[in-house]
Amino acid sequence: VQLQASGGGLVQAGGSLRLSCEGSVNIMNINSVGWYRQSPGKQREVVAEITSGDSKNYADSVKGRFTISKDNAENTVYLQMDSLKPEDTAVYYCHARIVTSFGQIYDYWGQGTQVTVSS
Repeated sequence: VQLQASGGGLVQAGGSLRLSCEGSVNIMNINSVGWYRQSPGKQREVVAEITSGDSKNYADSVKGRFTISKDNAENTVYLQMDSLKPEDTAVYYCHARIVTSFGQIYDYWGQGTQVTVSS
């Protein structure tokens, strides 16, 4: 599975960005796809994820501001980020997890995309 992330950039606080993650396989066959982020000196943290059943989970810090969605026809997952804050500045990574019927877990990562929010 290959993941191609795009959409990062520089934005002022209060602004919006939309990240895209395009998968090389049918994302309907992927158990969950989501976004993580990592800022300097901090551990990578989950931002949002969406399951094959369309369940969505968000980090508390982004609830009400970020929205994750997917387009199965385009094999793409989106992260709409509104009301951005300087603390949202980080490298954002697309992540996919496949769990086989035998319980094996496979994690895949896209390349990071930089999001910078200026105050």
